[in-house]
Amino acid sequence: MDAAPIYVSRVLRLPLVDRDGIALGRVGDMILSPPTHDSPPRVLGFVAAVQRRDIFINANRVSDIAPGGVHLRSGTVDLHRFRLRPGELLARSLLSSTHGGESVQDIGLVRLGEPDGWVVGSVLLSSSGILRRRSGRTVQWREVPGLFDAGPMGRQVAELRDLAAADLARRVSDMPVERRHQVASALEDERLADLLEELPEDEQVKLIESLDIERAADVLEEMEPDDAADLLGEMPAAERNELLAAMEPDDALDLRRLLAYDQNTAGGLMTSEPLIVTPETTVAEVLARMRAPDMPAGLAAQVFVVEPPTATPTGRYIGAVGFQRLLREPPSSLVGTCLDPVNEFVHPNLRELEVARRLAAYDAIAVPVVDDEGRLLGCVTVDDVLDRVLPANWRIR
Repeated sequence: MDAAPIYVSRVLRLPLVDRDGIALGRVGDMILSPPTHDSPPRVLGFVAAVQRRDIFINANRVSDIAPGGVHLRSGTVDLHRFRLRPGELLARSLLSSTHGGESVQDIGLVRLGEPDGWVVGSVLLSSSGILRRRSGRTVQWREVPGLFDAGPMGRQVAELRDLAAADLARRVSDMPVERRHQVASALEDERLADLLEELPEDEQVKLIESLDIERAADVLEEMEPDDAADLLGEMPAAERNELLAAMEPDDALDLRRLLAYDQNTAGGLMTSEPLIVTPETTVAEVLARMRAPDMPAGLAAQVFVVEPPTATPTGRYIGAVGFQRLLREPPSSLVGTCLDPVNEFVHPNLRELEVARRLAAYDAIAVPVVDDEGRLLGCVTVDDVLDRVLPANWRIR
């Protein structure tokens, strides 16, 4: 933590800027997690005023904090209103609070590598009195641990955030039902989505049904589309339709398309959000998108090339190329000039066993799903197939 700190007071009121440099709103606060063992408090996200409402911006969607603003990796934001969860701390409320007779004047943040992002490195304290001149000192976060205490639930949730998704699922599955629901309510939407994707479907349903309808819809929007569709497919039709109605229209439309297919077909297995580009995209840009922290590993290994539009169902499907081939190409090359010679794809109604055979036959990580009009609908990855062929409770063993 030797880098120069970024002070919270200087981040507040900065503009929220999208990838194209357009200001979307203004940052009003930051959300911190309490420390765990030797790990410092971490920045979970930002509260920003956008279109006259306070919304949550996850820290992993921010590429940089600079004097000119807090910069997003993309131009899209979730406009759902911000809600503080149990175990989360608002940085603004810590400023000017007291600790051991001293006032907290500021909090210094340091950026670490992925996945830690920004963490608390230091705290600026000051003391003043009638007969003495105002003075200040900077201390490391370890010297003021009580400042970031969020209670027993906050400490437990902070520890769970550091676990891999599969380990998180095992820990939560061992908890009593009431505690499980408390933890679910305290986890941020993306982390709860990770948890649900690792649980057996019957436990997924019980957990999602314990949430209010708006929160459940938010979490479904954070899940991978194929996993969210599988979960909705296990629910009664009335509950499923209520959740779909509460979701953002575009997200709900994707899931309705997936739910239209038999679960045991390529259409029922596929995800509708693979990495898709046009042939004029440069290799450098594709590799940058593959490296994005929120890109799942199974989808980052291969890019699919189509004619516009790139949202599924796309324009005409052209071909695919894996990241290993892209690493051997000049960064300025166009991806359309370096496609894999084998251009295999499957129909959405192909049975899942045949999909598995195709993946094995071509030693592929993912296979594109293309409709009768030649449009890319999505892709089926190896892990999608494994989810179906392994025992139902394999995730929590």
